[in-house]
Amino acid sequence: MPLVCLGMNHRTAPVEVRERHAFPLSKASEVLMALRDYSEVRECVMTSTCGRLEFYAELGDYELGVAQLKEFLTNFRHGEVGDLDSYLYTHLGREAVTHLLRVATGLDSMVLGEAQILGQVKDAYVQAHEAGSVGKVLHRLFHEALQTGKAARTQTGIGADSASIGSAAVDLARAQMGALEGKHVLVIGAGRMGTLVARRLRHERVGEIVVANRSYQRAENVVLELGAGKAVAMPGIVNVLTHADIVITSTGATHFILTPQSVAEAMAKRPERPLCIVDIAVPRDADPECAHVPNVELHDIDALTSVVSEHIEARREYVPVVNEIIAEHVQRFQQWYSTRSAVPVISSLVERAEEIRAREVARLLARCPDLSEREKMLVVSATMTIVSRLLHVPVTRIRELASSNQAGAMDRVRMLSELFVLGKDVRRLPAETDRTE
Repeated sequence: MPLVCLGMNHRTAPVEVRERHAFPLSKASEVLMALRDYSEVRECVMTSTCGRLEFYAELGDYELGVAQLKEFLTNFRHGEVGDLDSYLYTHLGREAVTHLLRVATGLDSMVLGEAQILGQVKDAYVQAHEAGSVGKVLHRLFHEALQTGKAARTQTGIGADSASIGSAAVDLARAQMGALEGKHVLVIGAGRMGTLVARRLRHERVGEIVVANRSYQRAENVVLELGAGKAVAMPGIVNVLTHADIVITSTGATHFILTPQSVAEAMAKRPERPLCIVDIAVPRDADPECAHVPNVELHDIDALTSVVSEHIEARREYVPVVNEIIAEHVQRFQQWYSTRSAVPVISSLVERAEEIRAREVARLLARCPDLSEREKMLVVSATMTIVSRLLHVPVTRIRELASSNQAGAMDRVRMLSELFVLGKDVRRLPAETDRTE
């Protein structure tokens, strides 16, 4: 069965396309349960972040499975995207494994080495596990990805400093406003990203930080952690906009938080003061029409690609080492993935040998009733040793054949199962074209 990754990210699809296909974490279980109705999708994990939407799946059939994933994307979301295929990429086998490990280490992030992505990969796995859409393959793959991400961050400086989507948003605001010191900043959203933004702002010596959130208590918790600023509930957001110089917004809302009407209402009370809005949410929190309100500058998450900080540049020197770490873990997963196809053969061979050994020992002991318990134990032990030594070489060879790239290797393993008349599951071993290589 082929392992694939189907998805889109900040490199292949603009934010207006990504937001149409964004799935909040709270909907992950619903999505994964819906995928159960697609016959060729045997296992699946979905990663949905501000920069990407990806499905990692073990499929029954590659072409049919990919077609079903695309059909799901078209049917499950409201509003079709024309020419969807032009925004999607598909990685098969080893490429899919390598891609996930690049994601987990931050090499594929909008901000190189972004630390938050590892937590997002873990959240995706946990959601899939709870939804029952993870089997042995994706369980092993995502554990490998998490280990790779941790190794990259502990063994290199790829995650040094505090660079993230949130910090890049602050950098963009500074670039637009000239300086942040003394500015009044409104942070909309008290989730993981909003909290990171607020922490970064705390070190920028801004004049005031206001945190707005649908849940006032969560906003207040962020303010208490900062030891500065104030919390407000969403209904009071227009009043705060009246005094804000900068707005950085990142919520999980599926509708616009900032509309042209609400922004225009606030700007009418301070017509001479500019307002910079940095929207890092996907789906977007700010209606794109807000950019037409006089004296308002609006930047969405895709604008962050133009922000390059010195500490991000410094991370690039670690990329070759991280790639070596990735290659090592890819090889380890591939070794497991390849040899797993040999498990039915080995299990059946061992069971067959044990069945014969046990039957013959029972017949022998029945014909020698005068043997003592110790003598019987010695007979059993000797026969087990003989079987173990006889099977050691063929079992080792089966594993080697299964993990090799030799042409016809799996045919030779399959022939062995036929020679020993092993179980029916063994005869359903994957063909050469099903391997992840």
